[in-house]
Amino acid sequence: MEPAIALDNVSFSYTRHPVLDEVTLTVPKGDFAMVVGPNGGGKTTLIKLILGLLAPTSGRVTLFGKTPESAWNQIGYMPQYTHVDMAFPVSVLDVVLMGRLTRKRRWRYTKNDREAARHALSEVGLTDKEQKPFSSLSGGQRQRVLIARALCSNPSLLLMDEPTANVDPAAEATLFELLSTLNSRMTILVVSHDLGFVSKVVKSVICVNKKVLVHPTSNLDGTLINEIYGGDLRMVRHDHRCSHEGHCINESLTLPTSFMPHPKKP
Repeated sequence: MEPAIALDNVSFSYTRHPVLDEVTLTVPKGDFAMVVGPNGGGKTTLIKLILGLLAPTSGRVTLFGKTPESAWNQIGYMPQYTHVDMAFPVSVLDVVLMGRLTRKRRWRYTKNDREAARHALSEVGLTDKEQKPFSSLSGGQRQRVLIARALCSNPSLLLMDEPTANVDPAAEATLFELLSTLNSRMTILVVSHDLGFVSKVVKSVICVNKKVLVHPTSNLDGTLINEIYGGDLRMVRHDHRCSHEGHCINESLTLPTSFMPHPKKP
């Protein structure tokens, strides 16, 4: 079977500054993979290469055995930043319908387009919001609308850039549950700085820092994180708290473990 994503000895440079160097990567169909790494390490560049927005300096990128340009209709993409003028009176359904735009037909939506958009909204639990102004929604609801826009074309591969940015823990938990369900029928690739996300729902971790290495989530430990980010990190435990007597007692494990940079002590 052809993998969902394959990079064969891919390098990319902006002018003379190398960003990715001789990357060979395979993401099998049905995988749920997370792209992690430091700022400037090449995560966004990797996604743009997969989308076909950038051409590699050397090497080859294929999606389902085809070039990115040939496989564009099999890709659903949710960018990190959405350039929507909140003063513009666009409805939730209008935003989702953008996912049905094609190169051949850009300006007229059909009955099938509207049915597909409504079905996507039902999958993210926002059927009752279709006529609401997009600007009136909460941050978590906007994220789900943008996921619906990506799902509207019934993709085989879903790419998401920082989907948990600017959402509260409750919205984040709902998002994880939705993505786990969607993974039963599509390959998912998510860029995130939140390593707590990795330990809950992700099958493999793609570590990007000019070079690219793939690890199962079971191998994610302090040594590996140090190698990815190039410095010491301290784990922040959400499953313990200190009592008045000074010792730690267990609490509910409902929140994910996260990591944050911490300077090395002398």
